[in-house]
Amino acid sequence: MIEIKVLTPDDWPTWRELRLAALTEAPGAFGSRLADWQGDGDREQRWRDRLSIPGSHDLVAVLDGRPVGMASGVPTADPLVMDLISMWVHPDARGTGVGDRLVNEVAHWAREHGADRLRLTVMPQNARAKALYHRAGFALTDELGDLLPDGGSREQVMLRPL
Repeated sequence: MIEIKVLTPDDWPTWRELRLAALTEAPGAFGSRLADWQGDGDREQRWRDRLSIPGSHDLVAVLDGRPVGMASGVPTADPLVMDLISMWVHPDARGTGVGDRLVNEVAHWAREHGADRLRLTVMPQNARAKALYHRAGFALTDELGDLLPDGGSREQVMLRPL
């Protein structure tokens, strides 16, 4: 059974564990790098601050008593649009419905908070994530995502009506 837990800043050790695992396992899937969150970047207050983004909704998926996935919903400058960020599912839990549950929980939260669209960015080469997002009702947009370190490609922006 998949359990979804809403995190508070006091849950920073759980978020830290999953985020570091995500950046280690899938370094090309995120704008952040593992090195950014290690050494001097690995401070309790920084992790607490990440879970204190005003208006955010930070989730962890637990499967068989073990945290195996994470996602956040965050407000944008447009009150009708919320962003899905920091989405990751442990490889052992992929294909179990964890990703679907996390996306749908964030979508439900966004709708409850007045949004009519949920947006995300995904790396162009992340076919598995794009398949999950398409299945969850997202479609690619013409919006330009952030420029990637290679200087030539960009993140892809996807949008889901709510």
